Amino acid sequence: MMHNPTSRLEAFCDGVFAIAITLLILEIKVPDLESINSTQTLAHALWEEWPSWFAFLLSFGTILIAWSNHHGALKLINKSSSIFHFTNGFFLMTIVLLPYPTSLLAEFIDSDSAQTAVMFYSAAIVLQNISWTLMFHSMLNPKDLSASEDARKVIVTTRRRCIYAFLIYVAITTIAYWLPMVALGLLALLW
Repeated sequence: MMHNPTSRLEAFCDGVFAIAITLLILEIKVPDLESINSTQTLAHALWEEWPSWFAFLLSFGTILIAWSNHHGALKLINKSSSIFHFTNGFFLMTIVLLPYPTSLLAEFIDSDSAQTAVMFYSAAIVLQNISWTLMFHSMLNPKDLSASEDARKVIVTTRRRCIYAFLIYVAITTIAYWLPMVALGLLALLW
């Protein structure tokens, strides 16, 4: 049986993803029983939770896609390094961080403070993009961790795409200043 040198790293990362994605749902609160006196008031209370559900779905999709891409990224390497561990750790920090801007977004999306909440959320996505870029850079520098020449080409291409995506995410964060809901729509479209 062949040993996978990144299996422990992948198991740890999967645990971090699982916790982060679970924390997202904990922010959605069940309506208070004492404030519900009919089917209509329950339906109204549930409707008022739309910002929480919207933020949950946006972040759930973001984390799910990140998890899937991370899984694919780890298949591109067959060894590891200290620098890769730290850049991967920085990436995981951005995953663990996401429930906070999600909660902030859910709380303020339907208020006069939506602009700030969306900009903060978008900035968290920019930070995640930076972590992706650094992680893919560390797959090749200071030593090549790629599993094959084909994997190396994928790493180089992905790193370049991360740099282009950085510019797009910064632009979306800027758009959020004037058009917060458009910025959120753009973030969802980038899935």
